[in-house]
Amino acid sequence: MKDTKLTVTNELTAPLNDLFGIFFEDINHAADGGLYAEMVQNRSFEFAPIDNSDYQATTAWELSDPQSLRVADKDPLNTKNLHYLTVDAKQTATITNAGFNSGMFYQQGEQYNFSFFVKALNGTQEVTVQLTDDSGKKIAAPQSITVESHQWLKYSAQFTAEQTTTTGRLVLTFPEGTRILVDMISLFPKNTFNHRPNYVRADLGETLKDLHPKFLRFPGGCLVHDGQLDPDNRGAMYRWKNSIGPVEQRPARRNNWGYNQTLGLGYFEYFELSEDIGAEPLPVLPGAHDPHHDREAPIAQLGDWIDDALDLIEFANGSENSKWGKVRVALGHPKPFNLKYLAIGNEEVGQAFFDRYPYFHKAIKAKYPNIKLINTSGPFAAGAEFERGWKSARENHSDLVDEHYYTAPTWFLANQHRYDSYDPKGPKAFIGEYASKKNQWYNAVVEASYMTGLERNADKVGLACYAPLFCNVDYKDWTPDLIFFNQSEVSPSVNYYVQQLFMKYQGTNNVDYHLANVPEAKVIDDGPLNDGLSPQADGTDVKFENIRLTANGQTKQFKGQSLRNCLRSSLNFDILLQKGNYDD
Repeated sequence: MKDTKLTVTNELTAPLNDLFGIFFEDINHAADGGLYAEMVQNRSFEFAPIDNSDYQATTAWELSDPQSLRVADKDPLNTKNLHYLTVDAKQTATITNAGFNSGMFYQQGEQYNFSFFVKALNGTQEVTVQLTDDSGKKIAAPQSITVESHQWLKYSAQFTAEQTTTTGRLVLTFPEGTRILVDMISLFPKNTFNHRPNYVRADLGETLKDLHPKFLRFPGGCLVHDGQLDPDNRGAMYRWKNSIGPVEQRPARRNNWGYNQTLGLGYFEYFELSEDIGAEPLPVLPGAHDPHHDREAPIAQLGDWIDDALDLIEFANGSENSKWGKVRVALGHPKPFNLKYLAIGNEEVGQAFFDRYPYFHKAIKAKYPNIKLINTSGPFAAGAEFERGWKSARENHSDLVDEHYYTAPTWFLANQHRYDSYDPKGPKAFIGEYASKKNQWYNAVVEASYMTGLERNADKVGLACYAPLFCNVDYKDWTPDLIFFNQSEVSPSVNYYVQQLFMKYQGTNNVDYHLANVPEAKVIDDGPLNDGLSPQADGTDVKFENIRLTANGQTKQFKGQSLRNCLRSSLNFDILLQKGNYDD
């Protein structure tokens, strides 16, 4: 038999452009309690049953004397932030916040910025602020803050941790006789990613940057369009204008994953993050349609929704003399963000959305013809809704169509050539959410194989991103996920490293090639790869003579054990190995 011969020509074919990127959605507490570096949970006393039936205004706070400490709304900080804590101390009273997970993470030598808004009701008041662990042990020197103003005023202090703990607490003490109003109690690590204020955790930001993504899709996902039509409604759809400006003026919203979303991490921060990690921003806006509750704005009233889209483009790209460009400049970013992608809708089903999409498309293209518009094809890889979305995209000449699918590895293997038959002259596919349902070595290898098919069809596939991106291990809503974390550690999944390889080493173009003398394929063993984590058929685990695991600068060596047991006995890998992800 002749040797197989591979010939690579000098001819460049399809450019890969921004093919591989990432998708951020506030699911699994990915923003609040995750990427957003705010350490206080329920900082503005805005938690409510609309978020979660177990929530109330003091959720996440421990009050020493409920009679002296009450939540009110008669004299609010502003019209967007209605609730605050009234302190009328009959005796010395304290409030304590543990943040998320088992407590706040204080690292020895690191600095933490505290702030709150206070209004004194009579005379000068003193408030003592402390950082402690769960036993009450002081982590930093306490500070006393003097409150004098009878108007709402912001006060701040800085702490340096003298010890490290993962069970940290923030404690405010009010002496007997204190009469004040308190709101927006905040604690941030000074060392945020790129040292920006009101920004993201340094370790999680670096983990994203290390991926080398070509784009960042945000802020969702289902949370974009799940909600009321009125932007001022507590349960409204995600409206980008509510998420910019001073954080104390951003209204909290119901997150459809069953918790509160502060909007502290908003559109301006998402644009900054895109810039900081070298990714193109790709925002997703609602199309005046909520498929979860079958509600939509009348077509005659689409003007405000379309204006939101046009204003967002001006906010991102407008000159400093434009209305929304001025807003961007005032927030601290004189240069445009150079937005070139915009998605309308997410996983839309039903005709109502597709009756409305053409109005968005026509208005945006008329004013901004170079913006690449992304239509949607629902949450399925095939079927009537999928075909409806593609039909709309072709009729309206959308630039891309957002496809979503979460399926078993066998589906990905069976669909290696899914995009071979797509029309290169039609809209390009955007695989906006996909995963093979587990964080296992086998799944990661299957995803890598599938991604080679996306590369091969770069003339038909424009963009692709794994989803979801983040999971706080103590607040899991969905699996699989790309990056696991708690308040102090980050553990990327095996799938993360596959994505990283494709992003970091993505080329500029495909090249023409020819294979000669390729032997006929023969299936020798079509069983799944045994990754050392999944049990063998007889119920035992694969054992190795020697295994050495290294994480966070520490190395452990094991002899005659399975990889499963090694991971379980290594504390550094506890987050990576979430029980259920590997055992199912």
